[in-house]
Amino acid sequence: MKKTVFLGALTVAGLAAGVAAAGTLDDVKARGKLNCGVTTGLAGFAAPDAKGVYQGFDAALCKAVAAAVLGDAAKVRYVPTTTEEAFAALASGQVDVLARNVTWTFARDTDLQLDFVAVSYYDGQGFLVKKDLGVSSARELDGARICLQAGTATEANLTDYFKANAIKYVAVFVADDAEAQRQFLAGACDTMTADMSVLSALRATMPKPDDHVILPEIISSEPLGPIVRHGDNAWGDIVRWTYYALLAAEQKGITQANIDEVAMATQDPEVRRLLGLQGDMGLMLGLDPEWAKRAIAASGNYGEIFEANIGINTQVKLARGLNALWTQGGLQYAPPFR
Repeated sequence: MKKTVFLGALTVAGLAAGVAAAGTLDDVKARGKLNCGVTTGLAGFAAPDAKGVYQGFDAALCKAVAAAVLGDAAKVRYVPTTTEEAFAALASGQVDVLARNVTWTFARDTDLQLDFVAVSYYDGQGFLVKKDLGVSSARELDGARICLQAGTATEANLTDYFKANAIKYVAVFVADDAEAQRQFLAGACDTMTADMSVLSALRATMPKPDDHVILPEIISSEPLGPIVRHGDNAWGDIVRWTYYALLAAEQKGITQANIDEVAMATQDPEVRRLLGLQGDMGLMLGLDPEWAKRAIAASGNYGEIFEANIGINTQVKLARGLNALWTQGGLQYAPPFR
């Protein structure tokens, strides 16, 4: 590891240790707002609407946490961050949680001392090309100019893949996804590489989405999920179980529309614990009994959030795939609420 990288990791870890010691839950309650780190703008995941209010799959998690902790899903300050900025923003206390497309890796978990609390989206890296390029496989990209962000897992994956297939590429480095899209459309690169979800979101906002195709190869595994500072386990528990409450709600058939009706009628012990009708789960987290009910009511259960923001009937057009519930062939399920 280069010295500069090592020192950078120490700096991030040191900042995180200092901020975590203060207690994020107390800070959020005192401030009256959740500072949530999101992307600089990615359709379907986190981007401001016509009124300037952030919407999307990742933004919905921010709202759920704010509803659980502060009682109001609107009490969120969205902090746009690039991948390079995101970790320092979390470590320094500028944000309380990161809810953006960042991969859970060994180095980030240990060296940077970040705590990934769950996998909210199972993804993988792919390639987007113009149809008129005339390629149908990533193995046909020998000598291609590729737009990508420097110093990311994306770059490392790309290098490994091309080396393994004995082909070469020319890197065109960009600062963020938006710049990658601009450079690609301007013809500065032949292809873009990023997580498949990112490529789908970027293609959706291009002038002629159907003129572009995502190649079939998935060259890596990219588990994405919310991140908190290492050492603040109590806050990590809140973010983790807020996410799992959304999943458990889908498993149990609890929706944004029927949650009050379910709360009045259910005799299911786990649902009663989840919705604060019995037991003391809220107390265990330092929250009130209805924390999870509010989180679910904010934007719906996991499935509702997925379908409303990035599902097959949205402009992003993503199938559930690995992100379906385990009972439907996917990998998503919540640990028991007991």
